[in-house]
Amino acid sequence: MKVLILEDEQKAANELKYLLQQIHPTVQICGILQSVDEATAWFDLHPAPDLILSDIQLGDGLSFDILKEKAVPVIFCTAYDEYALRAFESNGIDYLLKPIEKDKLRKSLEKLNLLKELFSREPGDLPLGTESTYLSTLLVHYRGQIIPLATDEIEYIRSHHSLVLVHTHQHKYEIRETLDELALRLNPLHFFRANRQVIVQRRAIALIEQHVTRKLVLTLTDASAGPITISKAKASRFLKWMKET
Repeated sequence: MKVLILEDEQKAANELKYLLQQIHPTVQICGILQSVDEATAWFDLHPAPDLILSDIQLGDGLSFDILKEKAVPVIFCTAYDEYALRAFESNGIDYLLKPIEKDKLRKSLEKLNLLKELFSREPGDLPLGTESTYLSTLLVHYRGQIIPLATDEIEYIRSHHSLVLVHTHQHKYEIRETLDELALRLNPLHFFRANRQVIVQRRAIALIEQHVTRKLVLTLTDASAGPITISKAKASRFLKWMKET
């Protein structure tokens, strides 16, 4: 695995390199860069790495300025917690606060491996990992506030035009992640990607109807959700999921 490090403090960069080599002795550090300008020039001359470990505040600006344009997974390693939302909009797969702990970095790398496996499979055919692999909390937006929402409170998530809305029993919240990103990061023991617009929580399913076309129509405990359709192609996988979870 080839890893690029963006870090303007040499000591912190060396610590990241050391931890990476402790966790994965075969890892290749393809560069340690200290600024946005350096990173821009590096990407003009080199193929993309497999992973980037990046601080956020570099010598000449924020790393988001370059990372948002690159289709490379990023583990952000920073002393600041106020950038978490922007990080996940810039290819972030994890957000670690300094000082970086070896076990936390190892879990982030395990998450990267899981995401690679998920992307290599058919949509909806997701392997089951450990509980620690998946999100237990989402950061959602409600009336100008950012609220931590436990995933076990979620009944369904719907993409509507340019918005993604998370629905609980009493409220709905906006979230910045896409439905595709959430489908990869929510525990597939509890959540199923019903179609392109909706992810459902298992315990929120009240009724399953099978049509003559062999597609399925779900009714949720929240009647305001309306009918949710699962295609014929996905129906058998969904029924198997309902039986096994």
